[in-house]
Amino acid sequence: MAAVLLGLLLFAMQTPSVPSRPVADEGPPLPPTSSSTTDNGTTGHPSGTFQQLPQIIIIGVRKGGTRALIEMLSLHSAVVAAQNEVHFFDWESHFQKGLPWYLSQMPYAFPDQLTVEKTPAYFTSSKVPERIHHMNPDIKLLLILRDPTERVLSDYTQVFYNRLQKHKHYQPIESVLVKDGELNLGYKALNRSLYYIHMQNWLKYFPLESIHVVDGDELIRDPFPEMRKVERFLKLQPQISASNFYFNKTKGFYCLRDHGRERCLHDSKGRAHPQVAPAILQKLYQFFHEPNKKFFELVGRTFNWK
Repeated sequence: MAAVLLGLLLFAMQTPSVPSRPVADEGPPLPPTSSSTTDNGTTGHPSGTFQQLPQIIIIGVRKGGTRALIEMLSLHSAVVAAQNEVHFFDWESHFQKGLPWYLSQMPYAFPDQLTVEKTPAYFTSSKVPERIHHMNPDIKLLLILRDPTERVLSDYTQVFYNRLQKHKHYQPIESVLVKDGELNLGYKALNRSLYYIHMQNWLKYFPLESIHVVDGDELIRDPFPEMRKVERFLKLQPQISASNFYFNKTKGFYCLRDHGRERCLHDSKGRAHPQVAPAILQKLYQFFHEPNKKFFELVGRTFNWK
């Protein structure tokens, strides 16, 4: 019944498509004038490709490696990825546009392909899990995490460079991390690294079997084993291989090789973190010690975090 109602809604609204490139084809987008809406939540074209609601969502975490993960997953021919962060479930201005708008943001796929989108802010937004569950309770979720302290420093680094490029004032990292001699608990980056709090909210709506946690630190050090685990979780035929990755000494991290083409992530990735006083680092390690233990118990596995 829900599928029929969704189909009627899509037919009534006839939202224009916003083409995104399929990963395997970087040619011009198909003209929206030739699209047709079906009754199963898809928008198709005579070429045989169509837009569909995602079967996979990378839900976070911010500065955990979501861009690297979606680029690596796109190496698989059975996966097509939305190019941009959609922010459908966490931004009210987008969510109020409804599922037809969300559908229009998806890339064109062939019938045997899976669609994936990534929005890192989903993981820490309290309203997102219920909204995604309402759309599709059987969806596959990918969550990529890094050492919480490293994630905080990376979070600061991104904001620092963004403000620097815009010639805006920025605060030294010590002044945002510490207040009156103690950690500044009002700093949002700290909250984003309290993984067990946010994970509890997701587990209210999805079983742990529906959420695959990717070790972001291992993905940086040795991407192939982590991507093999992702393939198994998504029940994809093994296709990504060690030859798809090569270490770029200049950038200091792994880049991708796909059918003879080599590409690296944007220069904004892999930036050096600011130097932080050992005493402040120790405060961070102590702060995250108990939350990390609770997270490990929650997901039934441990990570090599300080």
